[in-house]
Amino acid sequence: MFISKKEIDVRYAETDQMGVVYHANYLVWMEVGRTSLIQDLGFNYAKMEEDGILSPVTDVQVSYKKPLRYGDTAVVHTWVELYDGLRVVYGYEILTKDGEVAVSATSSHVCVKKENFRPISIRKRYPDWHEAYESAKKKQENE
Repeated sequence: MFISKKEIDVRYAETDQMGVVYHANYLVWMEVGRTSLIQDLGFNYAKMEEDGILSPVTDVQVSYKKPLRYGDTAVVHTWVELYDGLRVVYGYEILTKDGEVAVSATSSHVCVKKENFRPISIRKRYPDWHEAYESAKKKQENE
């Protein structure tokens, strides 16, 4: 399993009235991690969009464990949790600088044609991406 790592400095604007990172900002950081993973594997999401393909989120699961605050550094770990040639589930852990888990999460995606939102097969349309995801994904117990 390949894990991409991206550091993010927590900005004051990302905190709420309680002085901790506002919960929705973790979703933004997950996108940063996902984009970083794709780049680390040698691909470019913007290029896919230029080809008329989008990758909308179909589900998000987030578990908040420990608050991050202004001045902290978040370390976003991202990997391919599940992949079947059509759907991708990305896994995330957002850690404190000391390595404690602040957030664990997954986001599910499917690639679709921009003009009609019909799903496409990553395996067929982007065989190089397919091979990279097959190699990078978390191995399943039955494999």
